[in-house]
Amino acid sequence: MKHTSDITILTDSRYVAPARTDPYVLNILREEELVRSALEEKGLVIDRINWDHPGFEWNHTRFVLFRSTWDYFDRFPEFREWLEKTHRMTSMINPYSLISWNLDKHYLGDLEERGIPVPPTCFIEQGDHRPLTHFIWDTGWEEVILKPVVSGAARHTYRFREEEASEYQPLFAELIRNESMMLQEFQQKVVTKGEVALMLFGGSFTHAILKRAKRGDFRVQDDFGGTVASYEPTAEEIAFAEKVVAKCDPMPVYARVDAIWDNRDRLVVSELELIEPELWFRFHPAAADHLAGAILSHMEQLSQNQE
Repeated sequence: MKHTSDITILTDSRYVAPARTDPYVLNILREEELVRSALEEKGLVIDRINWDHPGFEWNHTRFVLFRSTWDYFDRFPEFREWLEKTHRMTSMINPYSLISWNLDKHYLGDLEERGIPVPPTCFIEQGDHRPLTHFIWDTGWEEVILKPVVSGAARHTYRFREEEASEYQPLFAELIRNESMMLQEFQQKVVTKGEVALMLFGGSFTHAILKRAKRGDFRVQDDFGGTVASYEPTAEEIAFAEKVVAKCDPMPVYARVDAIWDNRDRLVVSELELIEPELWFRFHPAAADHLAGAILSHMEQLSQNQE
């Protein structure tokens, strides 16, 4: 089959040809243009389209590259069905196996089994009818975070103390009927020290960002007033991120390791983003070239394996 493009960059429909552009959308468009330009400089033919486009023929592109598919967690059943269908027609970057694994935050348990420290976590499976207080009393944590195992942009993410749990029981009962949830012991230093996002391409670190919540909040996402700034990580922090990525199989083409300091002041993984993470190329444009190089190496390796 003759392919019409080498790589199709995936976004969601809001960002394909937006009629109005605010700073948030402008950042998306700028960063995806940096990625497109870096890939085209490698001699690749690039498309860009929303993942749920009804008429696009996915077998006409060699690879799809997930970038700003930021509506998938609100449409998860539809996205999962699309993912299962599309990965049989084209190759995915990151590879389908990594994306499928990273969709569900149970991966944090897998990382912990591989020797990577994560915040203390209790998973509660869909349909579990035990009251929320049962889990909190069982853990002994005084303050917790409750959130779904499939989520993004702090969707249904709540912070409360043990004595407030009964207030969240009706909401918890509604959520657990439809999806699995997780409790984590709240790590106080996320408020004072923030969260570090470390970007890696082909397993190698390029740059980092420090995310901080606005005063009085704990959520570092800009949706809730959080801020970001360039960050110079220590050698220890870089080595930590590279160790995390090395525990993945296969090695991710791109990865964002979000790390915080726990209540014992140890560095732990809060999130490992392998699907469609914001990578803040605008803070470090050269990283787009590192991504393009890692993608080209991945494509060449696959070609060699198929010979």
